[in-house]
Amino acid sequence: MRILLVEDDTELTKILASGFREHHIEVVPAGDFGEGQRRAALGQYGVIILDVMLPGGDGFELCRRIRSKGIDTPILMLTARGGVDDRVVGLEAGADDYLAKPFAFRELLARVRALSRRQPAIKEERKIVADLEVDLRAREVKRSGNVIDLTAKEWDLFELLIENEGSVINRTQITERVWDENHDPFTNVLEVLVRRLRRKIDEGYEPKLIHTIRGAGYRFGI
Repeated sequence: MRILLVEDDTELTKILASGFREHHIEVVPAGDFGEGQRRAALGQYGVIILDVMLPGGDGFELCRRIRSKGIDTPILMLTARGGVDDRVVGLEAGADDYLAKPFAFRELLARVRALSRRQPAIKEERKIVADLEVDLRAREVKRSGNVIDLTAKEWDLFELLIENEGSVINRTQITERVWDENHDPFTNVLEVLVRRLRRKIDEGYEPKLIHTIRGAGYRFGI
């Protein structure tokens, strides 16, 4: 499972990331309001953890914005402000749970696991574009009936493209979805990944579905 942790306390973030890692949970960190909003919009997570007091805004407003985008990922508010009024505001903003600091990691872990088991709203599970068939839940891809095997990184990129069919996805959006914050944006690994994906999806088939928009990014669709 992968979770988004929006928390400006870098030391706490490191501690929590280490603890979750021991339980095979990947933490995607975001240190402020803006970064949290971007990562929430671009990524797929089992749970989103929001601190209330963030640089650039507060977690309540961030929660509202996430929900306004139609994102139904379970949200847990994690904050030192544990009064009843704050809990009510958080829940009314769209949060699913609320945990006050200080807390025991075991309780946080249990709450995250419980939230991740909640059934999400029904989403599109199958995508058909031209002769391409994609089972989004099973991560199965076929073109003209031929099974296409994708690596984890290729799938992450492909999933982002098909989720935004018809729209241009820029380099920043891709690197934030496919790699972590330590990725060097000046390397050519993105171009290499796109070439690999294009060979598997488009080579030998018509129409081409992955398009390079010069100076802007990439677009998926006919």
